[in-house]
Amino acid sequence: MSASADVLGFPHVTAAAAADRLRTGLPAASVGVILGSGLGAVADHVVDHGGVAVSYGDIPHFPTSSVEGHKGRLVAGTVAGTNVLLMQGRVHRYEGYDAASVVFPVRVLHAMGVKTIIVTNAAGGLGDGYAAGDLMLIEDHLNLTGDNPLVGHNDARFGPRFPDMSEGYSRRLTGIAKEVGAARGLKLQQGVYAGMLGPSYETPAEIRMLRTMGAHAVGMSTVFEVIAASHLGMEVLGISCITNLAAGLSSQKLSHDEVKETATRVESAFSGLILDLLPRLA
Repeated sequence: MSASADVLGFPHVTAAAAADRLRTGLPAASVGVILGSGLGAVADHVVDHGGVAVSYGDIPHFPTSSVEGHKGRLVAGTVAGTNVLLMQGRVHRYEGYDAASVVFPVRVLHAMGVKTIIVTNAAGGLGDGYAAGDLMLIEDHLNLTGDNPLVGHNDARFGPRFPDMSEGYSRRLTGIAKEVGAARGLKLQQGVYAGMLGPSYETPAEIRMLRTMGAHAVGMSTVFEVIAASHLGMEVLGISCITNLAAGLSSQKLSHDEVKETATRVESAFSGLILDLLPRLA
């Protein structure tokens, strides 16, 4: 299942993008979305309104997800006159893919014209006013996976050897999201996302460490994709759906079922926010 950075290089990205264009028939899309665990309803909406869905398994070189709640489709369509590409699910490092393979889809979206990307995830809240069902705009992240998708040979066609990460999450896009959220009557949290390797949930001691480090939410995705997007010069908006309180902050045992149930509960608010955002980001 794992593939090295040398295997999935620039020619493979180009081939996957070309195949996607033929399958979807959609002109270049400037806005892309990565939809995390249980958050795929936005893509279903686009398909129901004339969009085209392509299974990851039908795209050359594309990694396929083994995690429940990740449908594994690339959806192309139009929202309020804006051409968009949506990844309905993602792959993770803990599935056995290397970091470069995890970000292969981001590179394909960029090759298909995407300059602005919304990266979403389901995350555990670290207290301090965070509750299950909250939506959090990501201000910054902590990459605590012990890995990086840019390790190895750097292909300058993707970006520079040492990309700047001082604004991995666009302040401009965050401002737009706050405006759209306010117009929809949503209270949007803002905070730092900690990316862990997984697949085990964090221990109470690790949660105490993360809180001390300044994190507000924790999950097992996103950080690799944002690093790769920054490397490519893409503008990134990050949104976490707080699906549970992290270990030691409640008496309830953590489970993926809880994550999916909470994501389903906030599906309407989350989908409405994304659909209103998309034409604003083109």
